[in-house]
Amino acid sequence: MANIKDIAKLAGVSVTTVSRVLNGHPYVSMAKREAVLQAMETADYERNINAVHLSKGRTNLIGVVVPYITRPYFGMVVEGIADEAIKDNYKLVLIQSNYEAERELDALMMLKLKQIDALIICSRTCSWETVEEYTQYGPIIVLEDGRGHQVSSIFMDHYQSFTRALTYLRSKGHHKIGYCLARQSSPNSNLREAAYRDFYRSRNEAYNHDYMFYDCVQLEDGEWIMQRILEMDDPPTALLVTSDQVAAGILAFCRENGIDVPGQLAIVGFDNQPIARMMHITTFEIPLVEIGRRAFLQAVGGGRAHEEIHLNMIERQTV
Repeated sequence: MANIKDIAKLAGVSVTTVSRVLNGHPYVSMAKREAVLQAMETADYERNINAVHLSKGRTNLIGVVVPYITRPYFGMVVEGIADEAIKDNYKLVLIQSNYEAERELDALMMLKLKQIDALIICSRTCSWETVEEYTQYGPIIVLEDGRGHQVSSIFMDHYQSFTRALTYLRSKGHHKIGYCLARQSSPNSNLREAAYRDFYRSRNEAYNHDYMFYDCVQLEDGEWIMQRILEMDDPPTALLVTSDQVAAGILAFCRENGIDVPGQLAIVGFDNQPIARMMHITTFEIPLVEIGRRAFLQAVGGGRAHEEIHLNMIERQTV
């Protein structure tokens, strides 16, 4: 395959002139530019894009780690990242981790090897110590509270929002409140569980471990959650559900089986996804698309920042 020296010889110009044409330099005569372009066409020349990236010091690629691409939550975040990326002529490299540390490490290695300019981790699996080892190679943005760590972050106060939701349900007369989480061991879930325990302990009240549901991620999970609740002698009268998809599945089951919502069971979701609006679910609005946009801006901004997103509760018909 022809190289830049071959093109220069074929066009009868210097290597410097060929380089200027390739990089869009304005100070090249029309005749020389045409000669170089004709030589490139004759030799079927293709630029070595890796060499171009190396010379420029950037790839215009941003890595994005998501646990699952099928979940609407992460899809909306990626939508926001992509919207901003297009404006700045960046492309995304999407890495699905399945919450496997090895896959997340692969993404971190891409940053180290300069295959991407920055890395956005939408839901972290690796330890802070592991992630921070790679910050020397480029910007890393996490969608959780990264204060005190060598990363940029966009985060929500999950402890405070869960406490707000519990307080709201208590004001509506609910004492037997359960919750549905995705991952039991995630940082965000730990904060929510702490808020739940502290809420009851501050009132010198016991809480029922049977009211705690984990691995709740999809619409269909609403069915097994409700099946478990129907088997209880003393079921909860309200549920906090950290996914509108799951909340919609619970509500759909209740409607199909004659369970009055909110009379027999109140439901509060999180995200304010379109399905929550369509099914009139009371929820906490998380601006996922905007979070994605801000994550991208942090990725290309170069500095280190920590942005907190404040959540608004939207009252509808399920409480």
